[in-house]
Amino acid sequence: MMSSRAQIADSIKFIGKSAFVQTCQGCHRDTVNSRIPSTSILSTMTPRAVLAAMETGKMRVQSSGLSPVQRKAVAEWITGAPLKSNEMPKTAYTKFSLAPNGNTIPVYSGWGGDIRSTGFRNTAQAGINKNNIAHLKLRWAFAFPDATVIRSKPAVVGDWLLVGSQYGDLFAIHKKTGKIGWHFSAGAAIRGAIVTVKKGNQLIAYFADFSTNVYAVDVRTGKEIWKARVGYEPQSGVTGSVAVASGIVYVPVTSAEVASAADGNYACCFSSGGLVALNASTGAEIWHHRVITEAAVESGKKKNGKPFYGPSGAPVWCSPTIDLKRGLVYIGTGENYTSPATKNSDAVQALDMRTGKLKWNFQATQGDTYNAACPFFLNCPEKAGPDLDFGMAPILTRDKNGKDILLIGQKSGVVFCLSPDNGMKIWETRIGKGGTLGGIHWGMATDGKLVYAANSDNFFGLDKKDTTWKASPGIYALDVNTGTLIWKTANPPCSEKANCYPNNSAAPAVIPGILFAGSLDGHIRGYNSEDGKIIWDFNTAVHFETTNGIEGSGGAIDGPAPVISDGMLIVNSGYGMFGQMKGNVLLAFEIKK
Repeated sequence: MMSSRAQIADSIKFIGKSAFVQTCQGCHRDTVNSRIPSTSILSTMTPRAVLAAMETGKMRVQSSGLSPVQRKAVAEWITGAPLKSNEMPKTAYTKFSLAPNGNTIPVYSGWGGDIRSTGFRNTAQAGINKNNIAHLKLRWAFAFPDATVIRSKPAVVGDWLLVGSQYGDLFAIHKKTGKIGWHFSAGAAIRGAIVTVKKGNQLIAYFADFSTNVYAVDVRTGKEIWKARVGYEPQSGVTGSVAVASGIVYVPVTSAEVASAADGNYACCFSSGGLVALNASTGAEIWHHRVITEAAVESGKKKNGKPFYGPSGAPVWCSPTIDLKRGLVYIGTGENYTSPATKNSDAVQALDMRTGKLKWNFQATQGDTYNAACPFFLNCPEKAGPDLDFGMAPILTRDKNGKDILLIGQKSGVVFCLSPDNGMKIWETRIGKGGTLGGIHWGMATDGKLVYAANSDNFFGLDKKDTTWKASPGIYALDVNTGTLIWKTANPPCSEKANCYPNNSAAPAVIPGILFAGSLDGHIRGYNSEDGKIIWDFNTAVHFETTNGIEGSGGAIDGPAPVISDGMLIVNSGYGMFGQMKGNVLLAFEIKK
């Protein structure tokens, strides 16, 4: 006779399988659509990751008709593993303390390390150089429980790191020991960087979660100061990083409709990306900018006779970049989800910092309409575009003559140099084939002489319509004045390893003489910034003993640039979103004498 425990297990399997087949399987099939994880990819995730996607992530709309029991059963059935408690061992914690005088605490934070998003650290700040890089060794590894994607960029505050997690945890982790000082729980995944700002003797951490909640947290105590929701539409989300300047928190807004569109029964699409400005002291909204200014109306018919709605889309995936001199904030936008296409998709925009008024708009690609239904499902637009977002934060820097310029890379594989005054193009250089997950994805960095770009070609979703350019993944260095290619370096092949791609998608970081860049093959590499030769290499796609006693493994490196501070290199490892190698560790390297 079957035991009651076995009967319960079989019941859960039946409930999970039935709910998945009825609600999820229509989209999550083993197809070649790179924007929708296949059933095979979902099976490699942890049950907590699948459940989080349904409760607070991109699948919250699609799974809204499922009960809590059904959602849990789906997560356990598709992964073949039970949900479990994820409490940290007591030994993972240590006493949190900062120097009593806030003015003496070094702070390094934000997407690009500064409001100009340059990704640069000078020699004194970095503590790493060509003479000592050979002594850069792993000091500790910290594991995020049950995680499969590690993409929050840590902030450095004195001896502490502040970093978010896939499940909405914000940890203060000691920089030297890897132990937890305090823990804060947000409402959903923290995908972007943590920004820390001094206000008198108070230190405040600002960040957003995917559900568009923005938080101000006291760094000394880990306690919430204020919380505000910026989502102005039902499917608004935040995947980028906030930026803070002149008493204002700038929050980029994207939309989960890009994923909801995969369901042919979904009425697609209505939402728009945007930028919201909040009072940094109170969280009160000052203004919000909707990239698509007009409301969506019926704009066509799907193959089943039901209506399309548009215009829609133009999400803002990246962190804003601040220009105090001109009083401007710059953002990059993505594709339109449906027709009609607009002039502000696949564009760079400059907004007035105080009012949100649009000052100029530079569009790189016209007529790009695309969503996760493409190319197979009903909500794919008739003229599906190549999906060529600007997914990175614009870089505000100076050329060799001291003139201000804006540098930005696109998923088309093109690097642009623009005038910050009016958005006029100064130069453009193509370095890649580009496509849905190709071209320049997360970002670039500059030392004022060269701009360094990560090109993710040869990954899923290359732009097959363009036959004039071959896939050419790797790291590229261009002259900031002219866009002339100075060097390029590709990764060695890794086809012998499952789910391994020798492509560079993560943003790089640069210090004098050295560029650090992670790869989807799991390696973090140091390059000679003058000629591109690899001078340091570490494979993170292995198992680690961790400081918090949780099982830890590295994987693909994607998302933000590594953090470089005071002789240490901090690296995220693990990105199992699109079939790459999953992982769950934060790694700290240090110069060992």
